[in-house]
Amino acid sequence: MKTCLTLGPSSGSARVALPTLGALCIALLLMLGSAPVRAGALADLEIVDTSSGTVLPVYRHDGRLYVAGTPGARYAVRVANRSASRLLAVVAVDGVNVLSGETAAPAQSGYVFSAHERYDISGWRKSTTQTAAFYFTELPDSYAARTARGDQVGVIGIAVFREWTPPRPLAESESDAPGSARDEAGAQRAAPAAPKSPSALAERERLGTGHGERLHSVVTHTEFRRASMQPDEVIAIHYDRRDALIARGIVPLPTRGLLAEPVPFPGGFVPDPGA
Repeated sequence: MKTCLTLGPSSGSARVALPTLGALCIALLLMLGSAPVRAGALADLEIVDTSSGTVLPVYRHDGRLYVAGTPGARYAVRVANRSASRLLAVVAVDGVNVLSGETAAPAQSGYVFSAHERYDISGWRKSTTQTAAFYFTELPDSYAARTARGDQVGVIGIAVFREWTPPRPLAESESDAPGSARDEAGAQRAAPAAPKSPSALAERERLGTGHGERLHSVVTHTEFRRASMQPDEVIAIHYDRRDALIARGIVPLPTRGLLAEPVPFPGGFVPDPGA
């Protein structure tokens, strides 16, 4: 099971689960935020501007979710558990696990949430007391590119897992139910390969996520056992500069007048000032 981060039921803390089937998890003290965007069935995913607390608007295009990022702006990944049971969320930014720094895969470390809890993950975890802030930046300055992994820059995602619960005893009249063999089979399946980046994206300067200043963030350990090694849900939000998303038809143009070019001969005769 992988290291995971999970929230405490009343204290607002979170815990992180380690890479074993009965996972040891690290818990982070997190701030609760506003109502999340309904991006998934089990969990919600939002991107928050940490300087203003504003949730970035989400745009849907060709079955994908997008947000517009501003270079230099710090942000947080807000995850919410919509279910009545604990969940594990493996969190990746630009194809990198935000907890362990590994090239991201679903079977790795993640954050564990108690029922109906949410919190903001505002940086790359550096220790049990610190993270390094997320901020939008030019591709060469992104953490992924600086660690020679820039091919997946521009996407934030979570792989969500339900927690294993012991099967109830069977009555004599009941047929046999599938047991732990299902979990073992799941554990043997290889993690899905990351999709290749379109070559067109490699030809332009994409927006990435930097490795910023240290933030205070305390974590503890807990245990989490996945019901299956295959995610129950995967949610992804892509991001880029606003002008790039406008050019691709993902973000609508502002109302006429905000970005319209001036016209040299817009009217007729000269009116009086103030008329």
